[in-house]
Amino acid sequence: MTVGFIMLVHTALDRAAQVARHWAGSGCPVVIHADSTIPAATFDAFQADLAGHDNILFVAPRHRCEWGTWGIVGATIDASERMLAAFPDVTHVYLASGSCLPLRPVPELNAYLAARPHTDFIESATIADVDWSKGGFDNERFTLRFPFSFKRQRFLFDRFVEVQRRLGLSRPLPDGLVPHLGSQWWCLTRATLTNILEDSRREEYEQFFQNVWIPDESYFQTLARKHTWRIESRSLTLAKFDFQGKPHTFYDDHLQLLRRSDCFVARKIWPQADRLYSSLLSNDPAVTKNAEPNPGKIDRLFAQAAERRVRGRPGLYMQSRFPRHDRENGRSCGPYSVFEGFSDLFENFESWLSKTTGCRVHGHLYGPVRAEFAGGEDVANGCLSDSATLRDYNPCAFLTNLTWATRGERQCFMFGPADNQYPTAFMVGDPHAQISVITGAWAIGLFRAQMTSEDVRKEAARLQRIEQGHVKTLRATWAKARIRIWSLAEFVEAPMDRLQEVLDEISGRGARRLTEAPRLRDLTGFGQFLQELKNDGMNLHVAGDFPAGYDPAPLIPDQHRRFVVK
Repeated sequence: MTVGFIMLVHTALDRAAQVARHWAGSGCPVVIHADSTIPAATFDAFQADLAGHDNILFVAPRHRCEWGTWGIVGATIDASERMLAAFPDVTHVYLASGSCLPLRPVPELNAYLAARPHTDFIESATIADVDWSKGGFDNERFTLRFPFSFKRQRFLFDRFVEVQRRLGLSRPLPDGLVPHLGSQWWCLTRATLTNILEDSRREEYEQFFQNVWIPDESYFQTLARKHTWRIESRSLTLAKFDFQGKPHTFYDDHLQLLRRSDCFVARKIWPQADRLYSSLLSNDPAVTKNAEPNPGKIDRLFAQAAERRVRGRPGLYMQSRFPRHDRENGRSCGPYSVFEGFSDLFENFESWLSKTTGCRVHGHLYGPVRAEFAGGEDVANGCLSDSATLRDYNPCAFLTNLTWATRGERQCFMFGPADNQYPTAFMVGDPHAQISVITGAWAIGLFRAQMTSEDVRKEAARLQRIEQGHVKTLRATWAKARIRIWSLAEFVEAPMDRLQEVLDEISGRGARRLTEAPRLRDLTGFGQFLQELKNDGMNLHVAGDFPAGYDPAPLIPDQHRRFVVK
């Protein structure tokens, strides 16, 4: 039993020569096709480098092997004919590229094929079963014509496809032909390859496939089905592709990964991967495994790599997805809480919340003067400055960066109508956000401020208008954040019950019961203040139906240690 190798080379000829010598030295005939775009002087030097091996032959004339065109199939057919004619002892023909590298000793491959003398290893699936064609054609690759190069003549390629579609042009498949698709890299028995090359309808098939898009993925895959004794629809070559359908390149640090696949050959190898070439170009019996090739063992790692490449890490923006909208993997990297109106209603609310939850609690991160970081810091994790100018250059990225730089620690901050409202939609659409709102609580600040009644009325009208727009966004149908909204009147009816709801979500329901109440600000006369605003023509309705004679009582725990207004 002898396996012969066909090599299609177009670059890194020194590495291709190194692999060819390894196979030839192991008793395997090698037929090489060099792309016609390789300069004559370079090709002559490459040919001279391998002149001392009688079982290495070259194909002439050379084809232009441009991606997606017939030249690759034509070169493979000519190399196959040369192989079968020059080496009658060859029982299997293995198609490889100049960037391929053997992963296991040649005697092990010979033994594997000898145990399966009538089996063809070629990925071959019907069009309906193939899902790896990325952004390309399925049925149309066979029913339309593709005379132009996809890479060099893209404009003509696209326009010609468009014209055929508009005119409803379509060509029939040869009688009895069922198109199949699969990887270009196969290992066929001599009998199957001979029958394909000697098929009485070969000329008809070649004329048809010359106008098929990417025929190297369909010509042998289709005809092998007609002439095979037995097909195993898989390749013995490890070839992995990214989410765009481009082949992965293997480097030195992939050595153990490649060995774990148990495949016999891998592509595509980086030409400078000296460690891979020195380690794997060996027939050392000590590395013989006698294992079934199983690239699926490393599929999980490639799936994870594709997921990381396409989506990235949650809350971490990168060049491939930013600033395109909705290309991010989550708007932020972890949960955070937004409290609106709480610091207006309670004294020292930030300190109480930090002590109660153990979270890092900031003031108004989007305040008009500065970002109020916890502890009064000027710079937060990630070298984020408290400068309002720098923050407002990209307010959403500011929040994203803060949560990323402090991942693992929940961030809480205050928010209100006086703050920069730009991040509202960002937070509302973020599933990581927990937003708790006491509408109208900002009026407590106006109640306590030393301002003329006219100034208070104007400021109240401005802030209410802002808050109304804010609440409208919070109630949008597309909201993904966990949102709770109370009017000030609703909240003060049972403040600790409301607080417990919020803290249950932060710490886990039932995990922490409130035993210490934050101190309510003195609201004596606040109801009358709201009534006076109404009397002056300013209806501050966002605060709810707050009684004019409201007289707050102290918060004390009941028998269940829940705090209520007594």
